[in-house]
Amino acid sequence: MVKRSRVLLADDHALILAGIRGLLEPQFDIVEQIRDGRSLIEAALRLRPDLIVLDISLPLLNGIDAARQLKQVWPEVKILFLTMHASPLYLREAMDAGGMGYVLKTSAFEELRTAVQKVLAGQIYLTPSFDREVSETAHSSMRGRRRPSVRLTQRQIEVLQMIAEGCGNKEIADRLQVSVKTVEFHRGRIMARLGAHNVADVIRYAVQAGIVSV
Repeated sequence: MVKRSRVLLADDHALILAGIRGLLEPQFDIVEQIRDGRSLIEAALRLRPDLIVLDISLPLLNGIDAARQLKQVWPEVKILFLTMHASPLYLREAMDAGGMGYVLKTSAFEELRTAVQKVLAGQIYLTPSFDREVSETAHSSMRGRRRPSVRLTQRQIEVLQMIAEGCGNKEIADRLQVSVKTVEFHRGRIMARLGAHNVADVIRYAVQAGIVSV
């Protein structure tokens, strides 16, 4: 009997998770369904699936930065993005973060199973709706391109995302299991590095950098 590949799913919408599972379950073992980026990292390192299929717009930690963190500690991980974002910017960021596949949710029914098979086989899959120039640029991202942005630590990126999502200092502290003073310290460093004067400036940067979506 052929061993079925193990797939971990991450999306913050229950109906979409159910749809993805329905598409993939006849051929693959779905080991778990995750609803946020921080839980994704924990589950991925605990379960070590053959493939992770994740959205970009995840709460607590977005999919792109979750992928970056996973690649740092588990370079062999195979990641396929399934997202609503058709922007070339998001595609390039996803490939830069270590993604091997990028499928739009609007074409998931037609493309997802093929994309999963290709990525599991070590190949790159980009949704055909991107033109050739964009696809070639995205491929080049896998050869070392980094995000042209202000340098923030991984913890600062986590705090930045939660600020942009409207979380207060106490809520951020509770989620990260740190003190409120630690969050205030990170918030101050973030504001200084971004040259931000208020939360609106922080949100603007987070959207432009792809850390949160509108």
